[in-house]
Amino acid sequence: MLDYAGLEALAAVLREGSFDRAARKLHVTPSAISQRIKLLEERVGQVLVMRGTPCTGTEAGRRLCLHVEQVALLENELRRANPELVPEGQVARPTLKLAVNADSLNSWFVDAMAAFTQGGNELLDISIDDQDHTAKRIKEGEVMAAVTASSSHITGCNIWPLANMHYVAAASPAFIARYFGDAGITAHTLAQAPMLTYGRKDAMQDKWLQQQGVTARHMPPRHWVPSAHAFIRACEAHIAWGMHPTVLIQDHLKDGRLVELLPGTGISVPLYWAHARNAQTGLERLTQCVIGAAQSWLDPIDPKN
Repeated sequence: MLDYAGLEALAAVLREGSFDRAARKLHVTPSAISQRIKLLEERVGQVLVMRGTPCTGTEAGRRLCLHVEQVALLENELRRANPELVPEGQVARPTLKLAVNADSLNSWFVDAMAAFTQGGNELLDISIDDQDHTAKRIKEGEVMAAVTASSSHITGCNIWPLANMHYVAAASPAFIARYFGDAGITAHTLAQAPMLTYGRKDAMQDKWLQQQGVTARHMPPRHWVPSAHAFIRACEAHIAWGMHPTVLIQDHLKDGRLVELLPGTGISVPLYWAHARNAQTGLERLTQCVIGAAQSWLDPIDPKN
């Protein structure tokens, strides 16, 4: 039998980032938190918390924390289905840890959140990561579910197809005139024109450039802009070109604030919803909200791909 007092303390430390804040959350002393985690680590025979600022979990610690969250989700479902067995207030509101790519979070995923939170009392703890890397967050036990670009099998997970997010290379008319002018948009001119990159994991621009014949040795100068809103604004302000999801720049393209560099050369990224299989019952309603929102905003995935 697992020590749930210790597991509760572990989850609080990893969520709050420190023993002091975890103690305030659980209304106990920091020494009580420390003692509970020490006993839990002795019982499982390995370190669970890496002390620091903030405190972080080892792989085993993250998986145990995820287990606590899954138990909380099941208890919440039990209270919902049988309120006479578990009175209101005796079960804490569960927090679901999710990983979502920035472009989804800035567009369709908020609709999924709205539909889900209107039908229950669960809380959401969302971390942003590139869609090509969110599956790793599930594998490592950091999150319970994720929007991912991977349709590959993930051990212990169910995967649902969502929709295609379409990206186009776009810039302001003034930027295009300055950097491409009479020479046009070629592999040579693309290698000279500054581009935007969202973060170190963002390879979208590089992939598009390679499709246009720009080699890895001749990549253009780049600006790093880790904000979806600023990414669009930087292109409007003639700073650089970038790859944008069409759902976020439809109005910009219609009124000419942004122009597609090479029409017909966009990239479609199929998105999937992956969640821990042993939490399927508790996540069923969230899954339906996510699928519904994605399909109402985005294009369907081509079954041939």
